[in-house]
Amino acid sequence: LYEKKGYPKEWIDKRLRGIAVRQDLTDEWKERGAATSLEFAILTNEIMQGAFDLKVDEYKQVKALARENLRDHMTDIELILTMLAEATTTKLHRDRDSQGMAPLKKDAKDGGAVAGRTRKDIEQQTGKPVISTKNFKQLASARPKKAKKDDD
Repeated sequence: LYEKKGYPKEWIDKRLRGIAVRQDLTDEWKERGAATSLEFAILTNEIMQGAFDLKVDEYKQVKALARENLRDHMTDIELILTMLAEATTTKLHRDRDSQGMAPLKKDAKDGGAVAGRTRKDIEQQTGKPVISTKNFKQLASARPKKAKKDDD
């Protein structure tokens, strides 16, 4: 699916890994007392707020997205930080044996904050923001096309 849309293999690999990390996290949520899409949205917003200082809807506005999947429009580093936040949150749930929305929400906030500190460190080291306004259409057009080799 992503190949047909023109995403590079390296990005696809990260995106697929991110999907697996997210699935692991949502499985934990279901087992620990969060079951509705509203509860998932609340917990996801806690993670994103901690990692990027933005809620999902705010992040979509930054990237000029309407109904598209935010993660399908993230840069490599944005995907990696999202994975870090979600994997850390999953680890916190397991280590703390969190049950119910209040403890899950605290873990989500703490897991997001781990990625947030990492993001800020990257920004300090590079002098550039990690959060990109570019969506996939802009990211794809910015990538250099690989020249095909002739067989002669």
